[in-house]
Amino acid sequence: MTVKNITDYIEKLAPLAYAEDFDNVGLLVGNYDKKITGILVALDTLESTIDEAIDKKCNLIIAFHPIIFNGLKRLTGKNYVERTVIKAIKNDIAIYAIHTALDNTSQGVSAKMCEIIGLTNTNVLIPQKGNIKKLTTYVPHKNADSLRTSLFEAGAGNIGNYDNCSFNIEGTGTYQGNENSNPALGKKGTMHTEPETFISVIFEKHLEGKILNALFTNHPYEEVAYDVVTLDNKHQEIGMGMVGELNEKMEAMNFLNFLKRKFNLETLRYTDFNNKKIKKVAVLGGSGSFAISHAKDSGADVYITSDLKYHDFFRAENQIILVDIGHYESEQFTKNLIVDYLTKKFTNFAIILSEKNTNPINYL
Repeated sequence: MTVKNITDYIEKLAPLAYAEDFDNVGLLVGNYDKKITGILVALDTLESTIDEAIDKKCNLIIAFHPIIFNGLKRLTGKNYVERTVIKAIKNDIAIYAIHTALDNTSQGVSAKMCEIIGLTNTNVLIPQKGNIKKLTTYVPHKNADSLRTSLFEAGAGNIGNYDNCSFNIEGTGTYQGNENSNPALGKKGTMHTEPETFISVIFEKHLEGKILNALFTNHPYEEVAYDVVTLDNKHQEIGMGMVGELNEKMEAMNFLNFLKRKFNLETLRYTDFNNKKIKKVAVLGGSGSFAISHAKDSGADVYITSDLKYHDFFRAENQIILVDIGHYESEQFTKNLIVDYLTKKFTNFAIILSEKNTNPINYL
């Protein structure tokens, strides 16, 4: 088993292309060809995490947060980031981070929060733009069915609850090859007219390599005419945060006490109640002040996130209850999610849930 075997499977759940532009995801330390002895799954990679991996004979750490975020200019051990990376390299331990790639999947961090709370009828709170691309190509009529099938098998043509989606028009193509050409149909130096099918399909951007490989492998022409464009359409299953519903309405104070039990909270911060019972709930793991307006627009009665500043709370404006449960606390079950996902595939391999509490914040 290699690092690549593991990360390929992880990226089926959370493709790295889903990550935000500011993020640093993927393999941060080590190489993909390394054979692994065991996997430690953690929320953060610290020096203590490396020690735990050594103790448990794991040479791959799958972490949610990236230990290297803003880049390293030197490795002198002057701070916890450099010391952690040095210790990982010395002990031949690979580190892979998933972060916002997992945040943006509909089965990721916010989905786990919904599961803990027991929400139903869930949807992505902020669908991500720029994740859908469209391929257009032209192929001889007799090759259209086989090419279209190959594109579908590579992942093209999936729209919500539908697959094998495409648009097709029959028309006429013309071309004339020069003396260096080798046309599959017609003769070089001679104008050729061919009945062709226009095929258009959409696909998620992380599949572009597979889609183009299927196109070039299965298209009969020496020079394939095609174009790929990025669409502004939002992907309803990719994006930050989620919104869902409780099975029954709850009084606001009862709901907050319910949250404290479910997330093992010592404390939480919240805005004034607005005399409404809680039914619709928006969540976003980690720092979520940027999504307050989206939570309000969704019609949620309460928005659960973390890292809200003093002035963020004013933005509730008696329309919604804002609840800050803490950064670590909102993401604490993420490592369980990753372990559960990996163990379903690699049933006979050591996949260990880190026992370390890496929360840097204490409460009194």
